[in-house]
This record gives sequence, C-alpha cells and structure tokens, in this order.
Amino acid sequence: MLIAGNWKMNTDLPGGRALAEDIAEGIAAAGDRFAEIDFAVCPPFVHLQAVGEALADSPVALGAQDVHAEDEGAFTSDVSAPMLTSVGCSHVIVGHSERRQYYDETDAQVNDKARQARRHGLVPIVCVGETLEQRRTGNAESVVRAQLEGALDGVPVASADDLVVAYEPVWAIGTGESATPTQAQDLHAVVRADLSERYGDAIAADVPLLYGGSMKPHNAADLLSQPDVDGGLIGSASLEADSFLGIAERAVEVQSAK
Repeated sequence: MLIAGNWKMNTDLPGGRALAEDIAEGIAAAGDRFAEIDFAVCPPFVHLQAVGEALADSPVALGAQDVHAEDEGAFTSDVSAPMLTSVGCSHVIVGHSERRQYYDETDAQVNDKARQARRHGLVPIVCVGETLEQRRTGNAESVVRAQLEGALDGVPVASADDLVVAYEPVWAIGTGESATPTQAQDLHAVVRADLSERYGDAIAADVPLLYGGSMKPHNAADLLSQPDVDGGLIGSASLEADSFLGIAERAVEVQSAK
C-alpha cells in the first residue's frame, strides 16, 4: 500500500522540516512494522529541498504537487520536471481537483504534465474524481472514465511502478465528508478496469489506486479494506505525523487481516 501526503499550501519551512523529521522518526521507531507500506510526501515547492534532506535516510519518497509541461522557458512561477528531479523528487501530483477547479486545468493539460513526468522518470499521481452534482445526476462513472481517457492518452506505462492514480470524490475534499467504502470501491473498480483496457491486466492489477477524499485514521481501515483501494492521498491528516502514521497503522492492520 502507498500512503502519500499532500501538504497543499501549508507549513512554513521550519514547520515542514520538523514534520518530515517527525514522520521519518516515527517510521524508524516502528522498526519493521511498516516494512510493507510505501510512503511519499508532497510538500510545497519551496520546502522540497529541506524536506528531502530530512527524509534522506528514511523510506519516504519525495513528491511535488504539480509540474509544468515544458522543460524550461518564460513561465513565471511554474516549476519544471528537471527542477523536481534535481532536488530528489520521484513523484508528482497532476490533475488534482483543486488545480482543475481553481485554475481551470483541463484533461489535456493533465495529459501534457503526465507525459512530461514520465519523460523525466517521475511517477505521476494522476487525480480523477466527480463533483457532488455529477454524482447526484448519476454521471460519476462517466466523468471518471472521461478524465482517465483525457489524462492518460499516450502516457507510457511499462510497469506498475510508472503510475499512481488517485480517486478524489471532489465533494468530500476538505469537507470532513468521506465516500462510503462501497462508493470508493465502485469508482476504484472503474479505474482498475480502465487501466486493464489501457495497459493490460498484469500492469493494472498492481498500479496503486489511492483514495483521496478525507481519509483519516478513524475511517482508513474500512476504506483500505476494499479490494481496489491500495492506499490514500492524504490531505489534512498528513499535516501531523501522528495522524499520517496512524493511517499507515490501519494499513498494516488491513494487510495483516488479509
């Protein structure tokens, strides 16, 4: 399972470094308990170097929250894939619902970014998900399928290690609401089926599918118990080491019960 933290626009530099250190120390203190759990954190751009240094001796992968589709150029405030790899990033979030909602990011732009990530050896964490209105009108599945088609068209995936997909029920992000385990599983199954058609069953079976809608320690076990939920893209609960690692604890319990 993959437990990935999206810190969004939170923490200052000392706070981000301290949070990374607390996570690394918590994992080290757990010994082998988290041996079967993969971790990643995606701090703000300005914290990447410091957080990467704090995580250097830990198993936590470093990710970014976005990437530009070009290597370089006159793109004020944007950050390129070569910049990310130069500070040790291995993952990058693309197409997060907040980018789609607040910056009008399209599936075509997400696709450009996902392709660019793969060109530079970064693993894109491709986000898809429906709004409340789309769910109420019965269009959740068609929306997610359309987003996958737009975002992944032509994205090369040679193995399951090349891609992560996060399902975000947009109506649950930052609201304290969460999809029921059944709702989450239904859409994760849609994603898995799409990946099977796109990349073949063997790859699709092992691509991590993350739930990205207000996962917390108290609801993580029920969500992670679903057959196609392979981890979480964690927002607010990743801003404290105890809650972030608490979700990892639930993941361990779920794996032990299987």
